[in-house]
Amino acid sequence: MLIHRSKFISLLLLLGCFLLAFSSASQAAQPNILWIIAEDMGPELSCYGTPEVKTPALDQLAASGVRYTHAFTVTGVCSTSRSSFMTGMYAMSIGAQNHRTRPEDQLTLPEGVRVITDWLRPAGYSTANLKQLTTDKQLKKFYKGTGKTDWNFKYQSPVDAKLKPFDTSKWDDLKNSQPFYAQINFSETHRGHAWADAHNEIGIDNWIDPSKVKIPPYYPDHPVTRAVWAQYLNAIMAVDKKVAFIRDLLKRDGLDKNTIIIFLGDHGRAMPRGKQWVYDSGLSIPLIIHWPEGNPELPVPANYQRGSVSDQLIESIDLSATTIALAGVKKPADMQGRVFLGEQQEAPRRYTYGGRDRGDETVLMIRTVRDQRYRYLRNQYPERPFLQLNRYKEHQYPIIALMRDLQAQGKLSGPPSVLMASQRPKEELYDLQEDPYEIHNLAHSPDHSVIKTRLSKELDTWMDRINDQGRTPESKEITDYWEQKLKESYTKKLADRPKNWYLTAPALGPYKIE
Repeated sequence: MLIHRSKFISLLLLLGCFLLAFSSASQAAQPNILWIIAEDMGPELSCYGTPEVKTPALDQLAASGVRYTHAFTVTGVCSTSRSSFMTGMYAMSIGAQNHRTRPEDQLTLPEGVRVITDWLRPAGYSTANLKQLTTDKQLKKFYKGTGKTDWNFKYQSPVDAKLKPFDTSKWDDLKNSQPFYAQINFSETHRGHAWADAHNEIGIDNWIDPSKVKIPPYYPDHPVTRAVWAQYLNAIMAVDKKVAFIRDLLKRDGLDKNTIIIFLGDHGRAMPRGKQWVYDSGLSIPLIIHWPEGNPELPVPANYQRGSVSDQLIESIDLSATTIALAGVKKPADMQGRVFLGEQQEAPRRYTYGGRDRGDETVLMIRTVRDQRYRYLRNQYPERPFLQLNRYKEHQYPIIALMRDLQAQGKLSGPPSVLMASQRPKEELYDLQEDPYEIHNLAHSPDHSVIKTRLSKELDTWMDRINDQGRTPESKEITDYWEQKLKESYTKKLADRPKNWYLTAPALGPYKIE
């Protein structure tokens, strides 16, 4: 009996060791996942073919990772876009489609919908929204994150009302909190102080020459346009410098071999016809995924080829689904994002979808669908002009002021003059292969009628499938509130400026217009 008991105890000990080893192996096999989010950035990187800009850190990340050429956000502005990719759901399916919402209007997420940190925590992940990267007094002035969330819903933990969406904001907490999901937001490409000062961070020898930049044809070719675009590229280079700093921190702390890096923009560039709009210029983002190298416990997924370029259609909500899948969590059945990498990979998309509703005080309702080649848009309010009043943009975008001035002088023609029209078409269709700037509307072309019909039907199907909440307009009380709020914020600022303020605007960076 004693012999049997001894054998039994030995078996228990062996089983315990096996379970401990299995647990340790499982823990080790869980990757850290780091999202690096550039605010208001399109794919204007060197590795994406922008020759004037130097982005060595991101180019190297792409060279040893996968660079995606057809990645898009659901909407073209931060609050609605972030509401989407932090839940894996289309903003318009959860009532978060308007930018922004009053605190009293903010919804709680529907049953079964969570931010991705709340899907990761039960799998053993700590979570971070990084603001502090270093304690060095000199370095931390620039090397920091914004901590931006800006969601159109009230966060509420599904398990504990006291929990916050993230556990920490400090880089130094990560090493002892593995596995972790962390994100860091950089604001240089967002209009404001960081944009205006970005050139100071990259050195005068690296400043972009405005005369050499390639500007979209729907802008007037003018020194103001060129200066704004050059400063945008300077800001991108400042972001690249921060990415290099992050990679050095990962290596310093021994995290580089078990951390998946996902670099993305939160939506398209902060330019007229970009941010808030649902053309490629407002929805197209850079997306680079880097799988750690030299770690046998994190084998490269079968559908990941290091150093490759993918033209697969990706939506930002797919990053949410893919992130939790890579962490070993089964994707929730109702999550609208698709897993595009790893063992849970789903069928590739044939289409991406998007939309735009109220932006600040500007009320519009646009829906769009895109396949590999064509983008179709449907405008609910075609009688409203493209440059319908948006006081924030009137204050921040020198190119808008330039176009208004040139129009008043009768000097605006060609594609830029289209942006000054008093109304917009009900439908738009663009061939991105032949017309990457989307300036030749093919919606009434007989040769493209079959394509337009297919995409229009697909858009209807999608809106029904997600139960698009934007089909019900907001109340007049809400729209009046935002009209008044923006008046209070900007009316005096706009009135006090000299007529040609755009010649010396901070958005021009170091460039002086003679």
